[in-house]
Formats: sequence, C-alpha cells, structure tokens
Amino acid sequence: MPRFLTGFVDELRQSGVPVSMVEAIDAGRALEHVDLGSRSMVKAALAATMVKNSRHLAAFEAAFEIYFSLLPPPDGTVEAKLRVSSDLAALGMAGAGGEADLDALVEALFLALRDRDSGRIEAAIRRAVTMLAGMEPGRPVGGTYYMYRVLRGLGLEGLRDRLLEEMGAATGSFDERLVLDEIDRRLEDLRAEVRAEIRRRLVADRGPEQVARTLRRPPVEEVDLVTATREDLAAIEAVVHPLTRRLATRLARQRRPGRQGRLDFRRTMRRSLSTGGVPADPRFRRPRPEKPEIVVLADISGSVATFARFTMQLVFAVQSQLRRVRSFAFIDGIDEVTGFFGPGSDFGDAMRRIGSEAAIVWMDGHSDYGHAFGAFIDRYQGVVGPRTTVIVAGDARTNYHDPNQEALGRIAADARALYWLNPEAKRYWDTGDSVMGVYSKVCDEVHEVRNLRQLSRFVEKVALPSTRPVRHSV
Repeated sequence: MPRFLTGFVDELRQSGVPVSMVEAIDAGRALEHVDLGSRSMVKAALAATMVKNSRHLAAFEAAFEIYFSLLPPPDGTVEAKLRVSSDLAALGMAGAGGEADLDALVEALFLALRDRDSGRIEAAIRRAVTMLAGMEPGRPVGGTYYMYRVLRGLGLEGLRDRLLEEMGAATGSFDERLVLDEIDRRLEDLRAEVRAEIRRRLVADRGPEQVARTLRRPPVEEVDLVTATREDLAAIEAVVHPLTRRLATRLARQRRPGRQGRLDFRRTMRRSLSTGGVPADPRFRRPRPEKPEIVVLADISGSVATFARFTMQLVFAVQSQLRRVRSFAFIDGIDEVTGFFGPGSDFGDAMRRIGSEAAIVWMDGHSDYGHAFGAFIDRYQGVVGPRTTVIVAGDARTNYHDPNQEALGRIAADARALYWLNPEAKRYWDTGDSVMGVYSKVCDEVHEVRNLRQLSRFVEKVALPSTRPVRHSV
C-alpha cells in the first residue's frame, strides 16, 4: 500500500496538484482509520488530506479513478468466464453470435436504458467494449479511439430516437423537453460508463502509471492559450479572475512600506559619530518602488486573439500597481482600445466591440506588423516616453510583408523597455513568415509565453521592475 500511495502522490504532482511530504504522510495515516473496502471512504480520506484548492479536484478525480479502479478479472481466468456468462444471461444473449450478437446487444441496451436497469446497462457496456473496442494488449492507442469505436458501433443517435419514440410526448410541448433532457442525461451517463470501463481495462493491461501518463491533462494554468479547446477556454476563464486578484494582492504586499532599502551611507556615518566612528546603527533609505507606465500593442488576428485577450486582461487587472495602462490592438491597422476596458467591463464584450468598432483593419485583414508599427508612430507620437514599458503580444508572423524593423526600433528607443511576448513555441520562430529574429534585435527581452502561469509571472515582473533590462543595439 505505501508504494501504491507513493505512485498516486507522484501522479498528483505530475498533474499539477501540490502535495507535500507531510500531506502524503497524513493521507497514509487517514487510510488507517477508514474501511479500505469502501472506495468512497478512501477517496474522501485522500481528498481531505491532499486537495487544498477546488481547482485541483478534477486532476484528483482523474488520478483516483486510474489508481483506484475496480479492475476486471484477467482474461482467461475462471472469474472472467463466469462474468461473461453472467452478462450474457442478464442480457438474454446466451448462444447468439456474429452480427445477430451486435443487434441483440443494441436491443438489450435499449431496453435497459428505457427501464433504467443499472445492472443490465453495466453488463451491456462490458459486452460492448469487448465486442467493439478492438483493444489489444500493449497496443499504444489512447482511450479516446476505443471509446469512439464503441459509441459508433452502438449508434447512440438511433438509441436516442427510439427512446424518444418510446417515452416521448407531443412535439414542441414542455413535457417533450423534459423527456429529451432525461434521455440526454441517460446517454451521457452511458458515455461516462463506457469511458470508465475502457479506462479500467487499460489500467489492468498496462498499469496505472502508463495510463495516467497517457490521459494526463495539464493544470488549467498551463493549458496552451493558442491551441486551447472551447472547454479549456471556459476553464481558463473561470480561474483568470481569482488569479488576477491574487496577483494584484501579491504585488500590493510587495510594495507595502516597511521594507528596507539600500544603505544610506551619509546618515550611517553621521550616526557613527556618537559611537566613536563605529557604524553600529546602519541607516537605510526608504524604498520607492517605481510604478511603470504600460503600453500594450496586441495582435488580435484570429491565430493569437485568445492570447492577446488574456494578456490585456491580466495587465488591466493589476493597473492599480501601475502608473498608467494604455492598450492598442492591431491586425494590419492599429487603434487605441483603452476605453473598451473601463471599470467593471466584461472582457468578452470588450473584445467583440474591438472587432466591430475599432479601426484595426487597414487593407485585407491579415497581420501586417510593419504597417501597424509605422501607423502607431504616425498616429500616437508622444504616447511612449522614458517611463513607458512597451509590451508587444503577437506571433511575429507578417504574412511576408515588410517587417519595418526601423519603426519598432524607434518605439524601443523612446521607451524605458520593450518586451515581446510570443505565444508560439520557440522552435517555430523564424520559420515561414515569422520574423521574430528580426524584431528581437530591437527588443530588450523576448519571451515565449504560452499559458497563464508564464503570463502571470511576466506581468508580475513588469509591475515590479528591479533593474532596467539590457538594451540591445539596433
């Protein structure tokens, strides 16, 4: 058990759930006081000792289902044969075979779903995975493919239509909506059970470590902002507000007075006169952390619009720690969009307003960094000054237009510092129409920023500048 628990803790850490050694020991002690035959009690004990944030519950649930699966009996054993016989008998399929076997299985599943017979549904799912998934020992295929094959073979749409016909009410009525919701709920439970059965068989064949590595999902803070799915973006949106509050609180705490600054040599020497020249009471200057002005230039073309949105969202969230924030959006034209992000504004609505109201398209609506930088200098002269930190957010893909490095160099020369955040992986920089290498020559720093964790660290760094970055020569 200790070795098994160690593997479970390792998997939680790999999934982004912080579990300390003390918490792992507490979990082991908690298991001494629960019934190990009860999965629910084991799960509650482990969750209570290891999970400190609700955001980590999904990762904990996934790891628990893998490490504490109710594994099926090994193939070829007496227990496995008895289980198959029991399932066939429960479904009324003993003696069937071939295509007739599949038809009988679908019919049995339909009747079980209609009657909400959980025992027969579980038997039908076990039989369906055996017949349709095509699982082979050790084959390197993920569970999603097996699930697709099973659900396609069962024909869920056909089952849904038959259930509606059997249980349905008058078309368009309120009762029909209730029936549809109930049918969809039963089919969703069916999908979940199929997924769980496939996962149990994978764990039995390959072990929990390998299956966990295959099915592992990164923490929401580390989900790639450019390639995130709709579900990922919804999860990111749910955590971004608490994240911005924590970030703003941490910045405010680091700025609070009372922290010692640099040694005040003159005051220290004056105080030393009272002790015969011995500097027994060193005096320090009061630190005056600088609040930078921030100008954000964000490419909001389709490929990087999500990244630009979260960049501006984080920057505006910590604007109380900054002297001033101004934002400019561009595709091949550029326009100031600071006014779209007033107090209490919804960022989703603001981004939609930018797309419809801001003058960000000049020619054909394809990214043209060179023209956008040139237009920024022409239209917004004086916006960038010696106290201004400029952040450019974009993938530096110019669609083979002139990159106009001189324009970005002029912005950099006027600014306190110029940072470039690129959401693309470094290995893709300077490939195709990417001119990241050209622009990096006039930037103070260029960062690969692909997720919320990297983005929040960068915003914190900009909000609390310690030293001026080294300016590269143009």
